Amino acid sequence: MPENEENQERTEQATPRRREEARKRGQVAKSREVSSVAVLLAGLAYFYFQAEVFLKRISSLMVSTFKEAGHVLVDSNNIESILLSFTYKTFLLLFPYLLLLMIVAFLSNFIQVGALFSIEAIKPEWSKIDPVKGWQRLFSFRSVVELIKNVLKMVIVASVAYLVVKGEMNAFVNLMDFAIRDIVGYFARVTFKILLATAWVLVILALLDFLYQKWEYEKGLRMSRQEVREEFKNTEGDPAVKARIRRLQREMARRRMMAEVPKADVVITNPTHLACALKYERGKYIAPQLVAKGAGLLAEKIKEIAEKKGVPIVENKPLAQVLYRLVKINEIIPEELYQAVAEVLAYVYSLRKNT
Repeated sequence: MPENEENQERTEQATPRRREEARKRGQVAKSREVSSVAVLLAGLAYFYFQAEVFLKRISSLMVSTFKEAGHVLVDSNNIESILLSFTYKTFLLLFPYLLLLMIVAFLSNFIQVGALFSIEAIKPEWSKIDPVKGWQRLFSFRSVVELIKNVLKMVIVASVAYLVVKGEMNAFVNLMDFAIRDIVGYFARVTFKILLATAWVLVILALLDFLYQKWEYEKGLRMSRQEVREEFKNTEGDPAVKARIRRLQREMARRRMMAEVPKADVVITNPTHLACALKYERGKYIAPQLVAKGAGLLAEKIKEIAEKKGVPIVENKPLAQVLYRLVKINEIIPEELYQAVAEVLAYVYSLRKNT
């Protein structure tokens, strides 16, 4: 290798094979912020449309629980069934909300990376528990970016929450005149307003984070020119080897073609540049077959073999050009050439009769 691969600058875009291998290892461009924001918005939407129903169900559960607590004697024989019953009712209450969050979390990841299942990320590797590499990851550029991103997110979220609360400061003074139910409702509305304002800020941060993750992913997949050449060799084969194979294949095909020249009925020439050998087998083919053709030195070789083996050589410049251009080796001549070829064969057969 003329140049050390590790010292080469990675300036080339990743090949499809490189991307496929990275995907199999679970390496994809994905932002966790997108999933978090999607789950937050789904939760806010659920409580916005179902808050009243949700509160009624909670109230009903609490009322029934306290009523039963006054009539049921709790002891070691029934405490398990009581806890299981309460847990089951709580699960039924929260199940629609949890199901919505699960679906949204799944869809937010599916939209980003598509269908992907990989166990490479959870395979045990020494490098993952190596303390030296752990310190390197801890102080890596990616870790610094994540730290700055999290600190920035906390500052922005706290600032948004502060601004919302500051705008409600005048209303706090009047809360002493409200009933408990109204105070709880007021704080619920303020909390929802804070969460909604924060969510929109987080949406912008999530989009920026996704673009950054996409850029970092593409940067990590970049390849050096040597890597591209090595991959091409591994997938397509060494160009020098492939060229040698093609030469051998052409040489073998040429030898097979030359072996058919002595079996031909006639060789039609240009007269010097082209040579086409025809063979006609009655009962096997409906028309003569082109068994060999060549130009330049190959045409000279065909004529030389024909002369040695006594195959008639007929000069017909237009016919030779058409045969060479239109008909492939071992193909039957086209119908439009029947008459011209028949005249040549008739001439050849007449020569054989005279001799």
